Parts: sequence; C-alpha cells; structure tokens
Amino acid sequence: METNDRLMDADELLAALNELLEAERAGVRVALAGRKTASTETMDAFMTRLRDDEARWCAMLAGQIERLGGSASSQCGAFYDKVMALDGTVQRLSLLNRGQGWVVRRLEALIPRVEDEVLRADLREMADSHVENIAATDQVILDMRSGAA
Repeated sequence: METNDRLMDADELLAALNELLEAERAGVRVALAGRKTASTETMDAFMTRLRDDEARWCAMLAGQIERLGGSASSQCGAFYDKVMALDGTVQRLSLLNRGQGWVVRRLEALIPRVEDEVLRADLREMADSHVENIAATDQVILDMRSGAA
C-alpha cells in the first residue's frame, strides 16, 4: 500500500470527519441564506432541498463521530463567509458548487482509507448525493443565466 492508501488511524479519521462536518454546516448556512433571498418559489424549494441534504450529512457525520468515540465539532467552516461575501445568486451558487466538488474529492480520497464498513457506506452515499447536488445546482445556474429561472 502507498502512504496515501493506508487505513486512517482513529485520530486522523475523526479529524477528517470533523472537517467534513464543519464544511457541511457551512453548506447548511449558505442554503438557509439562499432561502432568505430566494426570489421565486422554485429557488426557495431548491435551497430548502439543498439545506435538508446538507443537514442530513451533518447529522450522519456527527453521529458517526460520536459512534467512533470522538466529539463532534460545533464549528462552521470558513466557506460560509467566502460564499456570503459574493454578490449575486449565480456567483454564490457557483462557489457553493465548487465547495460541493471539494467535498466529493475529499470523500473519494477518504473512503478507501476507512476500514469501518458502515462509515464507508455512509460516506459513499454522501459523495453520490453531492454529485447529484452539483448537477442540480449546475442546472439552476444554467436556468438563471438563460432567464428560465
């Protein structure tokens, strides 16, 4: 096994899960802010679905951290401030999508290094969900740019 392919020790795994938890928490906050500024029912529904999905992964990660004997972070990732510093929904959604892509890349690197089958399955489902969210967000951005949203 190469160094990057070795299984993670407990401390390293808990740190990675907490990093993801903080990122997901930032995603929840971005989606909540997006709901507050949504100009259409369609955008409100989209942001609600996104918020609910991000919150689902926060709950999963916090539960897994606790199950593995760790303490779930209560912090929110700095990503929230970066997104909110932007003007305009398209710009915010574009950065949010880049953040979702970061989560997918992080998960793809993490999953092979996780021995726990239950956690690995949850992380795989989380990665797949984020890929779906990226596609949905790309479509919303396209619709907004074309005037369809």
